[in-house]
Amino acid sequence: MIGMLNGRVHAVDASMALIEVGGVGYEVRMPAADLSHLHAGQDGTVYTSLSVSQDSLALYGFLTQASKRMFLQLQKVSGIGPRVALSLLSTLSPSALAKAVADGDAAALARAPGLGKKGAQKIILELKGSINLEPDETSPEAAPPVDTGTAQVVEGLISLGWHAQDAERAVRDVVGDHDIAEPLTPQDVPRVLRLALAALDRGR
Repeated sequence: MIGMLNGRVHAVDASMALIEVGGVGYEVRMPAADLSHLHAGQDGTVYTSLSVSQDSLALYGFLTQASKRMFLQLQKVSGIGPRVALSLLSTLSPSALAKAVADGDAAALARAPGLGKKGAQKIILELKGSINLEPDETSPEAAPPVDTGTAQVVEGLISLGWHAQDAERAVRDVVGDHDIAEPLTPQDVPRVLRLALAALDRGR
């Protein structure tokens, strides 16, 4: 899994940035607002989420961990994939999106291309009361700290085909059952991933 890129921006267009890390160029799809802050030749850090489908791999990126977390939360809703989640984050900031969900403002969400009013209502129904309210950020440093280790494990399980909700539940259960301290350390991530995979396989 690829959870973060730290390198030089080689090029930026309307939908993605090409980021060079160690001589390798990664095409990263990003929200419009994030892309507007990137310029060719600058160095920077992008928090990423790898999406795996039957016929393609796509890397999505964000300038803040809060935006990445919101991207993953949106995909907990059945029928909402990475493209629609990215469209939402290109239309609304994470804090505005969270407020729209909390307020039940389907019209605000439905402004995102590719969503529609029914999809917006579904997001509100499934996430209201559980989505994290985040302040607007202007830089990665402004984002609140998150348990990046747990996020990496969940992302890895999603990339292997498990639903986000099942992946998060398995990680929570494994951490609790094995008395593993949170936030997870980098050394804990492979162990928790193995244990969560075993638990999910047993539950098939």
